[in-house]
Amino acid sequence: MQRALLTGVTGYIGGSLAGRLRDAGYAVTAIVRDPAAAARVEASGLRPVIGGLDDAELLTRLAGEAELVVNTADSDHRGAVEALLAGLRGRGATLVHTSGSSIVADEGTGAYSERVFADDTEFTPIPAKVGRVAIDRLVRAAQGVRGIVVCPTMIYGRGLGSKRDSIQVPTLIEAARRRGAGVHIGAGRNLWSNVHIEDLVDLYMLVIDRAAAGSFFFAENGETALYDVAAAIGRMLGFHGPTEVWPLAEAGREIGVEAASLGLASNSRVRATHARALGWRPHRVGILAEIEAGSYREDFGPR
Repeated sequence: MQRALLTGVTGYIGGSLAGRLRDAGYAVTAIVRDPAAAARVEASGLRPVIGGLDDAELLTRLAGEAELVVNTADSDHRGAVEALLAGLRGRGATLVHTSGSSIVADEGTGAYSERVFADDTEFTPIPAKVGRVAIDRLVRAAQGVRGIVVCPTMIYGRGLGSKRDSIQVPTLIEAARRRGAGVHIGAGRNLWSNVHIEDLVDLYMLVIDRAAAGSFFFAENGETALYDVAAAIGRMLGFHGPTEVWPLAEAGREIGVEAASLGLASNSRVRATHARALGWRPHRVGILAEIEAGSYREDFGPR
């Protein structure tokens, strides 16, 4: 039985991936931060170890015991990635690191952009994402390690682990509930590529099985304007009026400047050319249908 180490098991991506790794026959060790989480993880058939991303010695030791490491905990924690690589280096073991497609985002205002990025498109990241891009390159260039980067876009759908919801869509739903209308920043003409969580998990498993060292994979199954997301949220919540503009400055005060500008007001348009060439075939319901009639209704539907 192959041994796998998973970070971020209590998160949206890691929690969704954990069961698939277990069911595929991996003996999964999962890093958790407290005994309560450890008990839940153990009950699901995984081996919990209490620690955190700042525990470099622990990460290196656990990575050294594994044939596969999947990091879904923090795309920007360079120290954790360096510690994991230290435990893997020289053995040809695998590190799958999770990035995020805001690496190609603009500092948005809700306006449309024509820029579209394939996996191999050269780009210069905005200053806020220079560090993340450097980590991605570190993983892909690691010697003696099968280093791979998966780069999700706007993820939606009900998670398969203890964390049931993603970030961007629930943030917009909560903002809409406060205002009584679907909301978007600026005109909402900005576009984000998106992917269902179950399709994303399929890609991780395919990458683990087939991808070459140094590979990079955007994960997307189409793109949607944030105006259309806002309108779908309004319909889901039962609002009959038009959408409303959420001013960028106001959104920044409420959810943070980076979350507002890069997460909701920007464009992040990518094409998953490498994933499809590998054999990935995403097929779950689209983001607008999911919002209106799917997984968000239970937690975020009309009050």
